[in-house]
Amino acid sequence: MILLRLFWEFFQIGLFSIGGGLATLPFLYNLGARTGWFTAEQVADMLAVSESTPGPIGVNMATYVGYTSAGIAGSVIATLGLVAPSIIIILLVAAAMKAFRNNRYVDAAFYTLRPASTGLITAAGWSVVMLVLVNTEQFKNTGVLKDLFRWQNIILFIVIWIVTNFIKPLKKLHPIVFIAFAAVCGIIFRLGGA
Repeated sequence: MILLRLFWEFFQIGLFSIGGGLATLPFLYNLGARTGWFTAEQVADMLAVSESTPGPIGVNMATYVGYTSAGIAGSVIATLGLVAPSIIIILLVAAAMKAFRNNRYVDAAFYTLRPASTGLITAAGWSVVMLVLVNTEQFKNTGVLKDLFRWQNIILFIVIWIVTNFIKPLKKLHPIVFIAFAAVCGIIFRLGGA
């Protein structure tokens, strides 16, 4: 039963998350809240893993959720659910493309999807920033303003931003170097009790 539900949930996400992998984030937050399969913090972990592994972000995240929910079969089913709408739509569009190639209504529909995609991606990015840099739970518990921010993450962000934008020899390094550096910092922070 969970395999069928995984397929259906990710089919819906694949059908409505127009704009790429980051556009799936609002849907994943909603899915986690409704099903209890994962928390908002785990979505940030999924995003980090998905960003640092080869392949599309949305597919990687579907595979990750499917695996944590129902093992290997779950990862395959969730991934198939996510990509099935795209495959179906592409086949339908390819079949009808000649008839609608110069249709102004079709052109207008695609033009209006751009701001919607931008809005979804912006909302997803804002959610990730708030999750990574702000600690509202600890602030609610202590009421101390310094507890509102995750200072180690903010410092790491500033260091990587400066290094990648202003230090010329380091600007040319491959992004995987910075991902590995951030991973090492995360391990050190975690082992240090942060």
